[in-house]
Amino acid sequence: MDLIAIVVIAAIGLYAIIIYNALVKARQMVREAWSGIDVQLKRRADLIPNLLETVKGYAAHEKDTLSEVIEMRTRAQGVPSDDVAARAEAEGMLTRALGKLFAVAEDYPDLKANENFRDLQNSLEKLESEIQMSRRYYNGAARDLNVRVESFPSNLVANTFKFEQVDYFEVENEADRAVPKVSFGD
Repeated sequence: MDLIAIVVIAAIGLYAIIIYNALVKARQMVREAWSGIDVQLKRRADLIPNLLETVKGYAAHEKDTLSEVIEMRTRAQGVPSDDVAARAEAEGMLTRALGKLFAVAEDYPDLKANENFRDLQNSLEKLESEIQMSRRYYNGAARDLNVRVESFPSNLVANTFKFEQVDYFEVENEADRAVPKVSFGD
């Protein structure tokens, strides 16, 4: 009888270790995924001053738009990198400000024709695509960790060792989620 109890306790202990290791792996995947987003956001933030300098030469009287981009970039960089929800909100505001900047650029044919501006705009578009891919990867890793933290019996191990759910990196503005309307008519 004692041998059976020892085997059962050992099996439960082994199972708890397996669950713990799976939780650690999931947490590390989230950290790795967030690091990928952070790198892409840093690359975008580093590209913005060059873009602004190019636009300034052509659209100097668009100070409000330029100031807004600078303010949103500064705000986004000031958010602690471990505050996913606040970072997502700040980056969303920066994305909207950049959208306004590109809308302003439409009014300046010489600016749109400027090779440096086009290169910067293409680089930014590529970065935005990479940010979206990184965001999807992060959200998948976050989902996997959150499921493990909530699911039985792994939630018992998660609660014991203080594993917590993580926030998703989401688009907060409903307008940003909407499919853009494209019209080739008048």
